[in-house]
Amino acid sequence: MNRLAPPAAIALLTWCASPLLATGLPASTTDTFCADVQKILADTEVEGVLTVYPDIAPYRKSKLTARPLTNSQLVTLDDRGEPKMISCKVKAADHIRDEYGDDKAGEQRPCRDITLLIQANVASKLEPVDPALAATVRAYVIEPDEPFNTGRAYLTSFPLTFRGDDGKLHIHTQSLQIDWTDYTWILMPYTLRGQTYCHLIAPEHMEALARGEAQPDDPADYPDSLR
Repeated sequence: MNRLAPPAAIALLTWCASPLLATGLPASTTDTFCADVQKILADTEVEGVLTVYPDIAPYRKSKLTARPLTNSQLVTLDDRGEPKMISCKVKAADHIRDEYGDDKAGEQRPCRDITLLIQANVASKLEPVDPALAATVRAYVIEPDEPFNTGRAYLTSFPLTFRGDDGKLHIHTQSLQIDWTDYTWILMPYTLRGQTYCHLIAPEHMEALARGEAQPDDPADYPDSLR
């Protein structure tokens, strides 16, 4: 899907205007970024312990718990040494509700909602200084979130951004969603259930793309991508 249908566009405008989104996520990459992602995606105020990993190997092996609530974060850099992608492992909303009570988390949101928030934040930052750049960012196509259901698929290299046949820049949100109450996974180990994993474009990289300081990925460079 290369553009939002009218009802989805209306929903997007409502979503981006919400106070939570205006204040709930940092405008740049921080060491607590995924902790904020946890709060937004699960609609929770339960405080967790976030571990920031230096590279993919320990992040790949990291496992989460609901009590204590734990999260994992990894920042991938671009060729300039600037943040390109933020990878978050957070707990699913239904697991938090099961562990702490029904009033401690809301409905699960998809990872793509965070990408939409990043887009809104970057555009808002640019608007006062360069409205044309802000319009460029708002024109980016945020691809539908199609969650994978295995860690291997989630960790497969993929083009975070690409130039579509429509000439527009498209942004992927690679993710994994395994709900605690999904009985498909009921016999799997505790650590494999109740998880939300996201690969998210870093705000700095989205802005750099608009400024021409970074270039979209070439899908041909990712022959093993599952997308």
